[in-house]
Amino acid sequence: MVWLKRLSAPKWWPIERKTHKFITVPRGSHQKERSIPLIVVIRDILKLADDAKEAKKIINSGEVFVDGKIRKDTHHGIGFLDVITIPSMKKSWRATPTNGFKLVEIDDHNVKICKIVDKKILKGGRTQLNLDDGKNIITDKKLSTQNSILMQLPEQKIIKELKLEKGATVLVIGGKNVGTTSEIEQVDKENKRVWLKKGEKNIEVPTRLIIVVGKGEPEIKLE
Repeated sequence: MVWLKRLSAPKWWPIERKTHKFITVPRGSHQKERSIPLIVVIRDILKLADDAKEAKKIINSGEVFVDGKIRKDTHHGIGFLDVITIPSMKKSWRATPTNGFKLVEIDDHNVKICKIVDKKILKGGRTQLNLDDGKNIITDKKLSTQNSILMQLPEQKIIKELKLEKGATVLVIGGKNVGTTSEIEQVDKENKRVWLKKGEKNIEVPTRLIIVVGKGEPEIKLE
């Protein structure tokens, strides 16, 4: 399906529901329920175009970079922590789950955090890391799933590993606490759950709904 009724679009999409009947469906490596089409980002969120025709022209011209690479697919799904850059404007934004979906203007456009969701040992002892945004990285480093990596864009060079452990700072990307950035109080790796500080109480969150973003302070700008 290429089109979706606006009224049926995910509630967290910050769009007008009654201006037009249909809207573009995202595609790509991100999960559909956690991504939004590039054309919607350009037209409806950044408001760089008045209509779909103008937005397509901007995207097709090669003016839009996502994670340091030109993207000309108007359906390309933008997921949380993706970095959008428009060099001609000298501006960059990071997608965050704040209030559903928000683009935060940033200066640190050359770095990104990704979660390691799986890994595979290759011949020669090297490791293929499968990341939450669909990227795959081959490395000699011994890294663990559920941890995150801070990497340089667009080279995808690993700068450091961010471990899922007590004291780590995480971003909640789903569930009723989505958008929360907090410190881990306790980790239960066996049952894949963590407890986070939220005000004066602790909240329990499945590890599938969090991304480690630092320790003490996030390694990237999130707000």
